[in-house]
Parts: sequence; structure tokens; C-alpha cells
Amino acid sequence: MAVDARDSNGQQKVLRIWTQTFASPLQTASSKASGATSGLFDQIWNFRSTAAENAELKERLAKAELELNAARQAEAENERLKALLNLHEQTDIKSVPARVIARDPSVWFNTITINRGSTSGVAVNMPVVTGGGIVGRVITVSPFASQVMLITDEKAGAGAVVGQLGQSGALGSVRGRADLGVGVIEMRYVSGLEQVEVGDTVMTTGQDGIYPPGLNVGKVVDVKHGTATQAHTILIQPGAQLDHLEDVAVLLYQQPQRPTPQQTLQNADRTR
Repeated sequence: MAVDARDSNGQQKVLRIWTQTFASPLQTASSKASGATSGLFDQIWNFRSTAAENAELKERLAKAELELNAARQAEAENERLKALLNLHEQTDIKSVPARVIARDPSVWFNTITINRGSTSGVAVNMPVVTGGGIVGRVITVSPFASQVMLITDEKAGAGAVVGQLGQSGALGSVRGRADLGVGVIEMRYVSGLEQVEVGDTVMTTGQDGIYPPGLNVGKVVDVKHGTATQAHTILIQPGAQLDHLEDVAVLLYQQPQRPTPQQTLQNADRTR
């Protein structure tokens, strides 16, 4: 700001200089205050813009993670269904696909509930399997649901053989043990003279009247070798993922009834 003051002595320039001298700091301070205020509003605007952008990115990332998980689940389900289809083709036994809808959390029982019952042809003692191996057997049936006892239950059992049926003499039975949990089952009564090693495959024999022969049970994970008078102590990891069951199949299998032998005596009268 400059002020002109004219007088007879011609002091106009002096007054202008002094006025500018006093006004200049005020103008500078005002300019700085205006610039600071403008900068503050710019910072607030940028902060809000960045926050909104971060929120949008987080939302997009969460959506992408959900889509990825859904894709993984769909892929896993597809693999499980393919395995069940392959099992059906290999066994040539009719089956009913089912989904696990409940699991008994009790430490005393190892059971699951599936969404298929008598209206789907399911009956007591029918075997339940996955593409990985046997799961258990049906113990109760209602029209639209069934309860399945897992092979890890102490009361469950299945005839089994280490190696291939017809080629191995390492016959015995498998069952659960409370101290082993769902990840391991025990195989008993295998002669100590038979060769058994960690990594060997265990299959069903069909001698229990529930499971058809040739189904996968699992693999040997531990063996304490026996003797001529003492059986092996064998632990097996089930082929089916019993702690992550979702899709299973009920085999509509009932062992064929053996004909009752008719003993007759020579010269006996059959009409009596």
C-alpha cells in the first residue's frame, strides 16, 4: 500500500517510501496466512481423498479374496465329485451321493449325519465312502437323513489286508481307538510272520459283510513287528479325510446271502 502526499516542499517520494515500508510486512503476513490456510484445506482434501481411495481398495481386495475362496471351494468340490465318480466306475456298485450336514462333537462317539435316507435307498449297514477311501457304515436311517459311524469309532470294524487281496496273507481287521483320534486307526490280528512295512496300502477284504472287497482303507504309518506267536501292532492313516468330510457316497451294497447248505443222508425220505 502506498499513500501519495503532495506538499509544497515536494516530499511525495519520502512519504511513499515510509508507507510502503510499514505496509510491506502486513502484506507479507497476510499473504502467508492466506497461503497457509489454502495449504491446510489442500491437505484436508488430500487426506479425505486418500482415505476414500484406501477404503475402496480394501473393499475391492476383500471382494477379490471372497471370489478366490469361492473358486478354490468350487475346485475342491469338483475334485471330490470326480473322485466319487471314479470310485463308482471302479467298483461298479450303485451309489447315492450325499453331503455331511452334522457331526457329533462328543468324545464318546465318532458319527456324522448325511442328507440322504430311506427315500434315497439308504439302509442300515450300508458302507459310506469318499474317493480317498472308506468312511464308515450307516447305523440309523430316517426318510431324509442317516447317521454314519466312522471307522475311527472303537465299535466300528472292517476286514482288511495289507497289500493286494489275493496276493497277501497279511489279513486282519481295522478299528478306531479313543487315544488315537480321527487321524489314525489300528489294525489287529495280522500274523507276525507276514511282511508289513510303513507305506504299505491297506484294502478291504469283504469278509466283514459290510464293505465290498478292494476299497482303500489307508496306508501303514507305524508298525511294531511281531513274532511267530505275537501279531503285529499296526497303525494306519485313513485314506479318507475324516476330519474334513463334506461330500460322500453311500454304496447301495449288501453282501450276497450265502446259500444254506442242505445236508442229506443217503436213503433219507425227503418228504418228511
